[in-house]
Amino acid sequence: MSLCDLKIGESGYVTKINCNDDIRVRLYDLGLIEGTNIKLILISNGINAYLIKNSLIAIRNKDALNIIVGEVND
Repeated sequence: MSLCDLKIGESGYVTKINCNDDIRVRLYDLGLIEGTNIKLILISNGINAYLIKNSLIAIRNKDALNIIVGEVND
């Protein structure tokens, strides 16, 4: 499932990031790497807010489609 498939309050672990190199490096710099726990906090117009390592990060839906998550909890 992609990151966009999470519902508000759901969380999971990142299993793969299929973004282009520029976006992937930015996500890595923000702490979003494989194995990271991520939770959807807010849905907005084409941009959603996710809780990653106690930080709220906004990710565009077009980029979130390329982030694969598994083991959904909550």
